[in-house]
Amino acid sequence: MTDAAEQSAHPESHHGYISEKAAYINRMKRIEGQARGITRMIEEEQYCIDILTQISAVTRALQGVATGLLSDHLGHCVLDAAKLGDEAAQEKLKEANEAIARLVRS
Repeated sequence: MTDAAEQSAHPESHHGYISEKAAYINRMKRIEGQARGITRMIEEEQYCIDILTQISAVTRALQGVATGLLSDHLGHCVLDAAKLGDEAAQEKLKEANEAIARLVRS
């Protein structure tokens, strides 16, 4: 989606995570470093279980980011839309339900 299309699809001026943006960026940079470490472990032919342990850690870290973003979305975007009590509220609830379903399946 283009920036203009994204803005029209999500007209709120700030996303719910904006106050935690720096923390999310730091967490994602740590996760990125962990993922590079896993690549290095494979290149160095390290023990399978050690690699799987690191993959599990990255998975948990990503799940932590996802649940934090979901909580921020519910507490900001969905709540704001619900206060309006219109079609926007229904759309935000639908989006949140779909996001939760994707997280549960992953």
